[in-house]
Amino acid sequence: MAQEVELKLVLDAAAADAFAGSDVFDGPPRTRQMQAVYFDTPDLALLQGGVSLRIRQSGDTCTQTIKVADAKAAGLFARSEWEIEVADLTPVIDDRTPIPTLLGDEAGTVAPIFTVAVERLTWIVDSGEASIELVLDRGHVSAGDRQSPVCELELELKRGEPGALFGLAKTIAAHFPVRLGVVTKSERGYDLLRPVSKAFKAERAALSRTASAADAFEAIAGSCIRQYRPNETILLDQADAEALHQARVSLRRLRSALSIFKSLLDSDEVQHFNSELRWLGSVLGEARDLDVLLAKAPPGASLFQELNRACDAAYAAVDTALGSDRVRALMLDLTEWLVCGAWRTAPSMRDARDAPARQFAAETLHKQLRRVSKRGRSLATQADEERHEVRKTAKRLRYGVEFLGSLFPGKKRARRYGKFMRSLEKLQDQLGALNDMATAPMVLDRLGLRDDPGAKSLLAHRKKSKIIDAAAEAYDDLVDRKTFWG
Repeated sequence: MAQEVELKLVLDAAAADAFAGSDVFDGPPRTRQMQAVYFDTPDLALLQGGVSLRIRQSGDTCTQTIKVADAKAAGLFARSEWEIEVADLTPVIDDRTPIPTLLGDEAGTVAPIFTVAVERLTWIVDSGEASIELVLDRGHVSAGDRQSPVCELELELKRGEPGALFGLAKTIAAHFPVRLGVVTKSERGYDLLRPVSKAFKAERAALSRTASAADAFEAIAGSCIRQYRPNETILLDQADAEALHQARVSLRRLRSALSIFKSLLDSDEVQHFNSELRWLGSVLGEARDLDVLLAKAPPGASLFQELNRACDAAYAAVDTALGSDRVRALMLDLTEWLVCGAWRTAPSMRDARDAPARQFAAETLHKQLRRVSKRGRSLATQADEERHEVRKTAKRLRYGVEFLGSLFPGKKRARRYGKFMRSLEKLQDQLGALNDMATAPMVLDRLGLRDDPGAKSLLAHRKKSKIIDAAAEAYDDLVDRKTFWG
């Protein structure tokens, strides 16, 4: 029986049209016009409860589907999906569904909130022992007077090994400029109900207390990719400082995850991905450094104009990198590795993979905190390079806390988590300010602007001693905190 694996690829309208008319696969596809209506309460109680309700119409058939997609709701019900045929686009909400249990008196307020209309082309691709359903959807999601185009491929493994599915994806990628898709149609619809997003921040991974270390790593790495891809989409459309910052953060978080979980990963694979992520992060980093300086430079001054030109060039380099086959392949390769990489089966790492995530987290966070404690003891007298190392260590600890914190529920632990995180953020803020001070002269030197009359105001060394004192105070506060995982 095939492992259940699905993969989404997105492409632009021109590439989708070319794909639909190509002869990559033998035989014509099956074509259907499909419409789906999604329902929720006025205050989006289903979304908040981790449940989706839709009715999909294809021809004369209407099918109602209810899915539990969130850990918050999963414990309420014995099943995760309910599907029944209904007479029309009016939902059936009775005791055969989980809706009354979840919503109570609010169940009567469920109403349509957005629609999805697509033309669906379907192929069945057989390759060796594998059978894959390949679907091309073209259409749009609509909510009120707002629309979001849909142009995506969905690959579902029906029989065989997951490697066959990724082999097909790479065959498609060799002919068409596809990218990894991470946003569902329902997420697109809910996004239309909110103000337009300028950037996408990290989602906190909700990990089960019964998860293994391997389960935790897969969920955390997947969340990093989910943060990166929407920000990449924004950057491909426009130069946006916040989207660039969040894209860079997602790459740093992913590299931190590779470091934190290195005991259960194949070192050769990790080395390859670390190298690629470091390269992409450096391209984004050059633009980010200039964004930081531009925010401090007085508008209209010659220095501002020079920095602005350099920033435009840096964003052009970002656009080139993101448009490359190298970056498109990176996200697809990462996803394949998470699903069927050697790290999942290597006998030498079985014990590390199968260890309880909660045990792994407590040991790992203790080690990370000990490193911060050791390296930060002499912050006030350290050189810039040494404080930079403390900053990187503290950042890795923060990511580890964010990644693994949900493994330690309870009110007491939640209070300790909040206090610990606030202390860690204060330390990071001060060390970040010091790093900006150290970086600014190097950026100005690289651009030949160090002697510009306006450069002095960007260096602000007169504040450095105060920031160092604040960082040392934040360090003392952190190491005195009670941990939430002990």
